[in-house]
Amino acid sequence: MVRSRPRPAARYAAVFAAALMVLTGCSSGASGPRGTSAGAASTSVPSPDPPTWKACGDNLECATIKVPQEYTEPDGTQIPLAVMRHRATDPDHRIGTLVFNPGGPGVPATETLRNLPKTAGTPGAFSSEVLARFDVIAMDPRGVGGSQAVRCLTDEQRADFGTAFDPAVPGGRPLPRLLADAAAFTDGCVEHQSKAFLASLSTDNVARDLDQVRSALGEDEITYYGLSYGTVVGPMYATLFPHRVRQMVLDAPVDTDLWFGDSLAFLNDVAVASERTLDAWFETCRTEGTAVCPFGAGDPQSAFDTLIDTLEAKPLKAAPAEGTAPGGELDGAMALEATRALAGDQHTWPLLTSALLAAQSGNGAPLYTLWSSVTVSPFPVPTAMFEAHTAVRCADWRTPTGIAAHKAAAAKAVAEAKRIGTRAAYSALNCARWPAPNKDRVTEPLTGAGSPPSLVVAGRLDPVTPHHWAENMTRVLDSAVLLTREGVGHGSYGTNSCVDSAVDAALIHGTHPADGTVCETDTPATTRPLVPANR
Repeated sequence: MVRSRPRPAARYAAVFAAALMVLTGCSSGASGPRGTSAGAASTSVPSPDPPTWKACGDNLECATIKVPQEYTEPDGTQIPLAVMRHRATDPDHRIGTLVFNPGGPGVPATETLRNLPKTAGTPGAFSSEVLARFDVIAMDPRGVGGSQAVRCLTDEQRADFGTAFDPAVPGGRPLPRLLADAAAFTDGCVEHQSKAFLASLSTDNVARDLDQVRSALGEDEITYYGLSYGTVVGPMYATLFPHRVRQMVLDAPVDTDLWFGDSLAFLNDVAVASERTLDAWFETCRTEGTAVCPFGAGDPQSAFDTLIDTLEAKPLKAAPAEGTAPGGELDGAMALEATRALAGDQHTWPLLTSALLAAQSGNGAPLYTLWSSVTVSPFPVPTAMFEAHTAVRCADWRTPTGIAAHKAAAAKAVAEAKRIGTRAAYSALNCARWPAPNKDRVTEPLTGAGSPPSLVVAGRLDPVTPHHWAENMTRVLDSAVLLTREGVGHGSYGTNSCVDSAVDAALIHGTHPADGTVCETDTPATTRPLVPANR
């Protein structure tokens, strides 16, 4: 789903420094039935004209490609797709075109590609060897970024939707308010764009768009790397166009059967996965002892719960962090969301410890700054990306329209994920009343039959896409190899040397490790704060 992650491409790279400055005092501040099969939905469409590239950055070129809004009506309404290309740095040894989707849904791939040189060591960051051998193509999926981004809320509404949550209440607000919010959101979507466009935002259409880009580039085959929600796009493409796939790597994979078949169970799995990574932080803090992790004086769980309750009762003022956060108030819900995101990556655990210690001592600026950077989440957050994220999910998902199913799912989430479950509760209400049902969605399992074996890469403790989803994906795909990375984090390629070697080998040479191979972490996880507790 999801690079449903707690970051865009930078994975906190920009705010990491800003928050550290604050800490150290260096800053002043279902709708609808599932429909057609994959084969029946693949309508022949004329190839677009070759793109007209224009320089748009260091070794970057940008273009717009027009595609049909509905592939059953190839001569009907056309919509623009924003495409970016990073040319192979060793053109004499160029293999071909590598297309990637960084996730979300809702993350602009072009923005991610533009930032990749600045974000080495983050999930999805390609190695220099891969960049040498491939033209890397980023396509903003329809409804995302430069491809006619979905807009449902005014700036004022967005600010209101993202704040004033109560972390003790399922969904963050009383159910009548949540239902009113869902009505306002979905009404806003149809006010800002047509129902026909909203209904077209499904992943099967994104896959068809991808093939139109392939055709416009004059490529017979593409190599594909997908992260999080990109692992829904990849199998869809391989199922619709198996003979167009040269190699495919799927990192932090989504259970595609669950994605298309049971949105409430999907969200429950995400909540439980996120709760487990928070529990891992608690356990590591407790095990390392107070000399390393002083937060909570040996009982970090109780200290955390007390802190959340305290902040919710009396929020802390947070001064602006120059260039990162405007400043405001840190309440318990914001602290919980920032913690959820930071606990989901063991590389940010020291920053989490520091920020919690600061909040405990009355300085809310670090956690507030980090909260403001959580741009994509499995659950509602106050950003424009949330609108595109929701629109794509609702076009794909099969979501019950009756409130009873959502009440039962909310109770289950809160019971199984004590702290994070309230965030998951009722987060599919927008899709329950989605005004643009997708009546011709692809229904058959995404097996990728006829395409080469895929490399599926999964983290042992992933806060968004749990490991058993990867196991399910390898069973559903006609041919796949599973590679597991030990440790906590969402996305593995670019963060682990063992995984990097395996993914590079798959992309460049088409060779895979043995099925079931496990990569150990490069650096053991620690909760030791970045800043001493007495600062």
